[in-house]
Amino acid sequence: MDEVRLSSTSYVVLGMIALRGPSTPYDLKRAVGHSVGYFWHFPHAQLYSEPDRLAELGLLELAVEDGGRRRKTYSLTGAGRAALRDWLAAPTDVHFQMRDIAELKLFFNEAGDPENVAALAREQIKQHRDRIAEYENMQARFGADPRAEPRMITLELGLEMEHAALRFWTALAEDDLDSLRAARRPPA
Repeated sequence: MDEVRLSSTSYVVLGMIALRGPSTPYDLKRAVGHSVGYFWHFPHAQLYSEPDRLAELGLLELAVEDGGRRRKTYSLTGAGRAALRDWLAAPTDVHFQMRDIAELKLFFNEAGDPENVAALAREQIKQHRDRIAEYENMQARFGADPRAEPRMITLELGLEMEHAALRFWTALAEDDLDSLRAARRPPA
């Protein structure tokens, strides 16, 4: 097979089918919404087009129902499993990317309007508290020990990031960024 360019969405599709087994695009959309969708955002319409492309590349096998809705179900091929395995084993040299609209708004708050900043901070505090509660609820449902359920280790990273964001927005709302900076300094 010639050099094939696979995107992160390609690997989401391959990975989900590897975990779930044969899946329709709708199955993929639901599975992503309840798992990696919490931390990896992309247009879910891609979950309807990407499987066809991967099938054309020989990475997925396509089965279409004979009657009814003629639903498409995709299964992982040996080549698809190998592509996923190679991707998982390859080093990741791409730096962490954070795409946060609130951070963008904070950056472009030209006038430095304290009321806008305070309102943004209050909104972010609520959102991060809500997400922390949601993640902690997941831990309670699925078990807090990531060694027992390895895929839950990503929840630990998500919680850490949410707590860091909550600390930042709270310090900003309380006009206490100095304490946030001091907490980051290593002890002397």
